[in-house]
This record gives sequence, structure tokens and C-alpha cells, in this order.
Amino acid sequence: MNISTAKLAPLWWDAVDAKVTRRAIVANVDADIAIVGAGYTGLWCAYHLAGFDPSLKIVVVEAHHVGFGASGRNGGWCHAEYPLGHGQLAHDHGRDAALRHMQALFASVDDVGNIARAEGINCDYDKGGVVTVARLPFQDAYAREEVDDAVSLGIHPDDIVYLSKAEARARLNATNVVSGVWYRHGAAIHPAKLVHGLARAAESRGVEIYESSRVTAIRQDGVVTRGGVVSADVTVLATEGFGSQLPGRKRIVLPLYSLMVATEPLTDTMWDDIGLANRETFGDFRNLIIYGQKTVDGRLAFGGRGAPYHFGSKISKSFDTPDEVHTELVRVLVEMFPQLADVTVTHRWGGALGVPRDWRPAVTFDRTSGLAVAGGYVGDGVATAQLAGRTLAELICGLETERTTLPWVSHEWPSWEVEPFRWIGINAGLAMARRADRNEERRNKPSRLTDVGNWLRGKRR
Repeated sequence: MNISTAKLAPLWWDAVDAKVTRRAIVANVDADIAIVGAGYTGLWCAYHLAGFDPSLKIVVVEAHHVGFGASGRNGGWCHAEYPLGHGQLAHDHGRDAALRHMQALFASVDDVGNIARAEGINCDYDKGGVVTVARLPFQDAYAREEVDDAVSLGIHPDDIVYLSKAEARARLNATNVVSGVWYRHGAAIHPAKLVHGLARAAESRGVEIYESSRVTAIRQDGVVTRGGVVSADVTVLATEGFGSQLPGRKRIVLPLYSLMVATEPLTDTMWDDIGLANRETFGDFRNLIIYGQKTVDGRLAFGGRGAPYHFGSKISKSFDTPDEVHTELVRVLVEMFPQLADVTVTHRWGGALGVPRDWRPAVTFDRTSGLAVAGGYVGDGVATAQLAGRTLAELICGLETERTTLPWVSHEWPSWEVEPFRWIGINAGLAMARRADRNEERRNKPSRLTDVGNWLRGKRR
């Protein structure tokens, strides 16, 4: 398996019109709501706003094209997960609030599928759950702890299930599987089909979407683009990692790259051996996160972290396809599934996700300034963005719901350190995660470097 002939673009973009197809802003525009970013968060917010109040004039401005960022590049995991885990959520906000938040995330996984069906969005949604396997003997304790913590929080035992070695291998027959966990509330999707379909659904409700309209400034009364000013009473920043490119926001949410590869369609014999019969999405308990899914056309789409953070929160197309990181991803994939050694990699790509300093996502709306912000998903944003977008819409419309009192509402992010300290710290953290994985594999026991990494991320439990 090599990467030399792979297409340097997301697999997902083959199935959609992944280029600019909508007009740019060329004059001043008046609106009630201006939304910056035509990804999941911005489009879900626009979709729900238009449903709550059809009289609103809602304008979405996008620097590139719909789904250009993480929404069109991700691993297709529509799952209910809090970046630092439900245990940390309970530690921060108490058991009851954490349980309400997790139940809202569970509901959002279903909402994505239900709304997609209602709007005729064929996004290859299959709710097969998520399987995470322990592949080192000591990681079995992680699997058991994950389940025990969830049940003690009040999550129903049917929603998170401990898997024995045989049960885990029946779902995912990777090498060295010891045990695992199956999470009910997870679905595999086609990311680009979802985001493009969602854009059309929002437009059918009267939302106006402008592409090739980069925002250069945020004002009290709207946003400034290269082609004109969008005046609005409320401005929604739904930019995730790209928010770091806006004036004054470089240290709020920084861009961290995650990379992916996709194989050619595998044979039925290979899939019978690998598993994923219900299109479960999958990962394992290593420190440097990996994630994968079986696509509808039988490919294996596989991704992971490990790409460096770039000085000054820089984002560049050249950062999407570093040979050394994609080569490492392929090595891990073949190590997990040796039968893939001679399979062709057809696509490789990457993209920036959004990471706040405390690794905690947030939804905020200041009615006085009219500024609304959501994001900081740390790569867990497909279902989370649906919940965030709907919650923003409810807050803006003044609705009181079970979502508007969730613990992430009005959470304020601390700022990232100035350079070069954040460049040093983040890349040191990535290096520690890599070294921790090597140490744990060699010694079969937890690495103390994992504790250091958790401390740097603010994980206290």
C-alpha cells in the first residue's frame, strides 16, 4: 500500500459539486442575521432559524465554497461524544448537567438522520454505532472504566456496551484485539453529501448563501467582506478552525490538522474478514487518535492526528497532504489490517479542525453586542454542530428549551498562549502522544506522558 498515486483531494468531494457555484457578495447587503461560515454549524443554525421565524432575512457568507472546511473533509463520524469525555463533563458541571448534555448529543445523532430523510438528503446515513477496541492488554481497563463511568452517570447500559474479545472481534477484526466498547449513538455518513444537502435545505427555507466572500472584519452591526458589508442585528461566527484567520481571534480557537486516506473498494471477502457489517465507525484506545469507516461503496476511509501545528495558526493548502503523516497513517492501517497491504490508496487529504485552549466546545450569544459563536469541537463536530446550530437558533430567537440550559451554553474560552509558546506546547504535546503510544506498545502499561498530555489539555478527573 503506497500513497504515490493517490488523488490529493477529499474522497467525499467526488460525489458533490465541490467548487464555487453560488454568487459572491459584490455590494452591501442588509440582513437580520449574518452567519460567517457555510459548514455544519452555520448551515444548521440558518436552517433552524428559518424554521423558527420565516420572516428573518438570513445571509450566510463563505470564503470558499459550501463544505470547504472540516464539514466536507471529516471522517464521517456522526457520534455523540464530548471531546474530553463524559467523565470530565460530569467533573466540570455535575452529574445531572452532564447527563442532560449527553442525552442531547444522543438526540442530535438521530436528528441528523431524521432531518436528512425529511429533506431528501441522501448522505449515506447508517446508525451502526461506534466500536472502540482495546489492542493492548492494559487497555481493557480503559474499556471497562468507560462503560462503568457512563452507567454511573445515568447513561442506559444499552447505549454503551462492554465487548469481550470475541464480541469486539466480531465487529472489528483488527489485529491484537483484547476487548472493546460499542456506543449505540453513532452513525456513518458521507460528510460532503450532508453539508451540500443541508445548504440546499436552508436555501429552500429562504436562506441566502454567498460563496467566495471572505470576511475581513467583524463589526457591531455586521461583517465586512471583500465585496461589500453585510449589515445585521446578529452576527454568528461558525468558522471553527478558520476563525483563527479573523482579525482579533487568532488566539481563540486554533487550527489543528487531521489527515485521511481512502482505499479503493475492497472485496466482499476482505470485508467479511474485517467486519463492520453494520457500518460501525471505529477507533482504538491509543493516545494519537485514529478513526475509520466503511463507505457505502465499500472503501475504507481512515484518518488520524499527528500533523504538526503551524506557527501563527497558519492555514495552507500545502498542509493538507504531508507525505510523512499520510505514510504513517497507511502504516497503522496495514498494521491493523494486514490484508490491506497490496490495496491501492485512491485519495489522501487533510483539513483544519478547531481547538480551544481548554478543549471544551461552547455555544454563546451576547444579545447586547449581537455576537453569537459556536465551535471548539476538537474533531467531534458532526452531531455536535447540529446541536450547536439549533441551540444558537433558539438562543437568538429567545426560546427557552432543554438545549438552551446545557452546560456548554455561555462557556467562555481562555485564550491560547502567544507565539512561540503555543507552537512549542502543541507540537510538544503531539510528540508526547506519539512517544506515549510507542512506550505503551513496548511495555504494555500506561505511559506517564499520557498524564502530562491530559494535564496540558485541562483534563482533571
